[in-house]
This record gives sequence, C-alpha cells and structure tokens, in this order.
Amino acid sequence: MRVAPAPLLAAALLLAAGAANAHEVRPGYLELRETSPGVFEVLFKMPMLGGMRFDLRPVLPAGCRSQVPATTYETHSAVLERWTVACDTLLAGQTISIQGLSGTLIEVLVRIETRDGRTIVQRLKPTAPSFVVPAVPSAWQVARTYFVLGVEHILGGVDHLLFVLALMLIVPTRLVLLKTITAFTVAHSITLALATLGAVHAPGRPVEATIALSVVFLAAELAHLRQGRPGLTSRAPWLVAFTFGLLHGLGFAGALAEIGLPERQIPVALLQFNVGVELGQLLFVAAVLAVSALARRLAVPWPARAWRLPAYGIGATAAFWAVQRTVSFWTPW
Repeated sequence: MRVAPAPLLAAALLLAAGAANAHEVRPGYLELRETSPGVFEVLFKMPMLGGMRFDLRPVLPAGCRSQVPATTYETHSAVLERWTVACDTLLAGQTISIQGLSGTLIEVLVRIETRDGRTIVQRLKPTAPSFVVPAVPSAWQVARTYFVLGVEHILGGVDHLLFVLALMLIVPTRLVLLKTITAFTVAHSITLALATLGAVHAPGRPVEATIALSVVFLAAELAHLRQGRPGLTSRAPWLVAFTFGLLHGLGFAGALAEIGLPERQIPVALLQFNVGVELGQLLFVAAVLAVSALARRLAVPWPARAWRLPAYGIGATAAFWAVQRTVSFWTPW
C-alpha cells in the first residue's frame, strides 16, 4: 500500500516552511580541559543566527580566575572564545552555569576533561542552566546525554527528514518502505562510526551541500514518478537509500564532531547518539504514517494536481540549501 500523498503534502509544506536555515543553530559548547593541576584551558562556542550572536556567558566556580585573556574569533555559525583559568579548589561539587541561557531556546553541552583521564559531560537547557560537577561521571549519564542529542539532531535536521519523506512518497508498500529505511539506517550508521573514529574524513560544507543535492535528486524522481516515468528510486529504493545514506552519515558525524566525544567513553557515546538518531527517524516515519491513515479516514478532497506540490516544494527547498551551502564555501570559517 502506497503512503497517501495528501497528508505527506501537508508534512512536506510544514517541514519546508521553517527549513530554509536547517542546521543553522547548533548547540553551544563549553569545554574545560585540565592541563596542569587546577589549570584549565577553556573553549566556549556561542551559536549565531543570521550573523547575530546569543548573549551567553559561562559562570565558573568562584575559585577559578582567568590567567590568560580570552581570544575570540568567528566561524560561519558561531563565536568561539578561548582562555585559561586557574582554580583554587577541585571542580567536583562546584556549580557551573551559563548566564543568559534561560532566555533562549538553545542548549549548551558542557564537557570537562581532567588530568587523570576522567571526562564529564552534561547538557544544560534553558530550564536547567546550571549543574553541580559530579566527582565520578557515570556511563549512564554519558549514554543518556548522547542519546537525547541524537534524537534532537535528527528531529531538527530538516534536510534529513525531507529525504526520508521523499522516500516515503516514492516507495510503493510498507514492506518496501521498511527495507528502504533499514538500508538508509545501516548506511549512515556505517559512515557515522567510521568518520567519528577517524577512519574516513570529508569536509563539512561540501558534505552538507551534497546532502541537499540528494534531496533534490529524490524530488526529481518523485516528479518523474507522478508523470508516469519511474526512475531508479522507484525500481530500487533500497539501493538509492543505502548510497545516499552513506553521505548522510557523514553529515551526522560532522554534527557529532562539533559536540565532541568523551575520550574514555567513545563507544557508549557513539552508540547512544546513533540509537537516538534511529529512534528519532522512526518517530518521524511513524508520525507521518499515522497522519496518512487519519487523512484516508477523513477522505479529504485534494485537487488533481496536488501531487506536484510535494515534489516541487521539497525540490525547491533543497535546491535553495544547495545554493546556500555552496556559496558558503567562499566565506571564511
């Protein structure tokens, strides 16, 4: 049974409406790396949106004093600051917070590396902008943090979701859809792991631009299918999904590289991030199928040419991303 195009039309329009700047706002990042007893090198990344920076500031324990003035530089999507602090007391049991976070809709990932090899990872949210540094980080804490990050990344990755949505519009039955989504999952899990572990490397911006082009390709395949000219995706959707899934995995790896991994718990963090991505993807598929079933029950009338809107809406949005991301090659990081 083919997934009904009418509710998918609505889903495509809803996704495209807020998608022009997909992946533009990533989480903030605060890293404290101990280089000698009580001395930490600090890196703080503040996201930017449309060239405007968020007014955020890390608040470290009172016993930590700056030794080296902060140096500041900008990338295309964030402001980065580096400085050095010396702390009179251990960080364990002390409070770290992000000033200004409660007035935003973003999160900040805090990562602390000590000289004895311990890594502490904590997500700070607008509703919880501070935390007390634990004496011993638990594997469960790391797993939970990266699992949630994976779910949030895929659900906020509109380009990835439009790719999945286009596949759902093309494949003929739920069984074929299951095989296709499985192929996509296996493929991006492979490249996510290989890229995260350093076995393969690809520049982030070209990867993001090519991901946008993969969505354009599927939109064209969808348009041709509706015109009675089925293409490669109609004949072998699992092959197309697997091939482009390898590319999308590199995009996931780029996002994970920006977040960083705890050195001594990389397998746990990588696995849980990937599990989070897969769960988020399945939640999206299930939601679209549920809306599709509801629309069929309501028997909402759609114009005969309504099929054009998903194909052209998805294609136009993805083409905009491709141009935007290609132009960004020529702007400084």
